[in-house]
Amino acid sequence: MQESNTNSEIKIQDQKIQRNKNLSIGEALIPVIALIAMLAFNVFVFGDDALSGSNQFVLLLGGTVAALIGFKNKVSYKLMMEEVAENIKSTASAILILLMVGALAGTWLISGVIPSMIYYGLQILNPTIFLAACLIICAVISVATGSSWTTAATVGIALIGISEALGISLGMTAGAVLSGAYFGDKMSPMSDTTNLAPAMAGTDLFTHIRYMAYTTIPTFVVTLIVFIILGFTQSTTGNASTTEMLIDIDKAFNISPILFVVPILVVVLIIKKTPPLIALLAGTILGGIFALIFQPQIVAQVAGVEKLDFKSAYKGVMQAITVKTSVATENEVLKDLFTAGGMVKMLNTIWLILCAMVFGGIMDAIGALAKISNFMLNLFDSVFGLFASTVATCIGLNVTASDQYLALVVPGKMYAKAYKDKGLSPENLSRTLEDSGTVTSVLVPWNTCGAYHSGVLGVPVVDYAFYAVFNWLSPFMTLLFAAFSIKIRQIVKK
Repeated sequence: MQESNTNSEIKIQDQKIQRNKNLSIGEALIPVIALIAMLAFNVFVFGDDALSGSNQFVLLLGGTVAALIGFKNKVSYKLMMEEVAENIKSTASAILILLMVGALAGTWLISGVIPSMIYYGLQILNPTIFLAACLIICAVISVATGSSWTTAATVGIALIGISEALGISLGMTAGAVLSGAYFGDKMSPMSDTTNLAPAMAGTDLFTHIRYMAYTTIPTFVVTLIVFIILGFTQSTTGNASTTEMLIDIDKAFNISPILFVVPILVVVLIIKKTPPLIALLAGTILGGIFALIFQPQIVAQVAGVEKLDFKSAYKGVMQAITVKTSVATENEVLKDLFTAGGMVKMLNTIWLILCAMVFGGIMDAIGALAKISNFMLNLFDSVFGLFASTVATCIGLNVTASDQYLALVVPGKMYAKAYKDKGLSPENLSRTLEDSGTVTSVLVPWNTCGAYHSGVLGVPVVDYAFYAVFNWLSPFMTLLFAAFSIKIRQIVKK
């Protein structure tokens, strides 16, 4: 998912979980219940506009409720702010990546990279196979890069553009993109979560990946079948209706397969384990250079001049990187496709992440996260109950802590001994952490992953959540295996 960083992963892994013996489970749940109720009412009032700012303030109100519970239980304001600061600090790389994705989208638009992807994609991907192709393409890219974030920010953006041109639901397309992206995020040995989960559970990386395949591959196959079926519900006249669109794209941009050098270079850099932030910066700068070479007329248009010189070229590229940019076209369908938000488009998402980290930090400081996890641990005594409580805790932490890493780290620390006491091998825990913690993060609008992907793809979480089949089916698959004792490995006593 996010930028792989060994030092930050070790820090998260060693992070101290705050406990508070004075806090009751009822008190720990009050901020969660209050937050969910306030968010539900807020969405009822504002609808899709809730993400423009009101949801962010509701998260701060939820943090206020948690702080009041903390004051009642003698938790200091200083400790709460320290935990909030640590949470916000942990999102620094995510915020920078978000800004760089906005910049990259701007230069890839004016350089013709995204229009070229759409142009050739419209000729290859017809509506019937489009959704299944999105799933497979994103799965392959994500396995190769180990990053769902990079997959969404590169090929995902292009596929969204193609789907809009074909008239296919953006929610369906985003669901297919993220299903494929998170398959790779789980299964790639280069993914940070794939390394973090076995480290928390006490098993090795490749044992974890092999054992995870038992639940992940069937889930992916079911997801593929669903998107193949959905593909047959799409209009098959898409190719005929896109002829005019192809002509208009060709009129506006100098379309060339050479432009694919830019996204290919970014993917190669990621595969070579270049930090995603550096790879995205390289892609942004290269996109600006290609814009000046292949689309000087577009750069001039963005800069508001008739003839380019050094000053206006600089202005045009910087405009594309930083603010909303539109390329003129008479085709109504293409107007949205020929618009990029730049870095400024990502500010609402960053605002959401920061407010979510405030809520999660205070919840951790008052001991609520530890109390809820312990409560779930003691709720069931059976083996299935242990798996069920792990799944519930991971999902709950994605909602309350708003961070995918904490949804792996906290349950990993809490449940490791319980699995051992039940005679279960540690890979059972590591697989369950990934099946429920890694993949469901993208289904929560205020989680760092949900906010990121919604911002990058331009599709609200509520629009794609139902179609992100792989993501919501994975927890059910791991519970199904637990219920029928399928591939539940026991500790082998030597």
